[in-house]
Amino acid sequence: MAEEQYSELANYEFGVKKNLVSIRNEKAESETSDDEKVICEVQKEHDDTNDCCSDPLQRIVHGFNHFLSNKFNKYPCLFNELAKTQNPKFLVFSCSDSRVSPSHFLNFQPGEAFMARNIGNLIPIYNTLKYSGVGAIIEYAVTHLEVENILVIGHSSCGGIEALMSDPVGSDFIDDWVNIAQIVKNKVKAE
Repeated sequence: MAEEQYSELANYEFGVKKNLVSIRNEKAESETSDDEKVICEVQKEHDDTNDCCSDPLQRIVHGFNHFLSNKFNKYPCLFNELAKTQNPKFLVFSCSDSRVSPSHFLNFQPGEAFMARNIGNLIPIYNTLKYSGVGAIIEYAVTHLEVENILVIGHSSCGGIEALMSDPVGSDFIDDWVNIAQIVKNKVKAE
């Protein structure tokens, strides 16, 4: 029963995204000179939160209510099952960038992917004293959840990688974090 609802939820998500792409393509064909206007129009047609987007609290409340009515209340068996246990097939490493959401562009449904997101999408080398948060994510996903697939997703125009490749910005945390990839930076610069 939960699998059927899971499938229905995936089909619902796919349908919404397909409609969004259709709307965007139609708009793009008629107004190709102004991409920004197309994106705004698509967002207005896709999301009925326009009235409350200027108030962050209302936006959060509206988003949660949308989730309740369009997902949680429609698929109670799925969410009752997920309340008891999780059995994700994927461990996904992705950047924290607000433009990069693996659940959206890979159409992951609740319970499908264990997520690890950070600036620059970096995975530090094994070290029990430093960056243990990432190590704990990997250990939990592999040993307790027994994930079958590990996916590392990068993206273009990444601020974290830009910070790594440029001179230190003098930050308290960013420089230290991105420097875990210093060896890779040196290799790239040498090549």
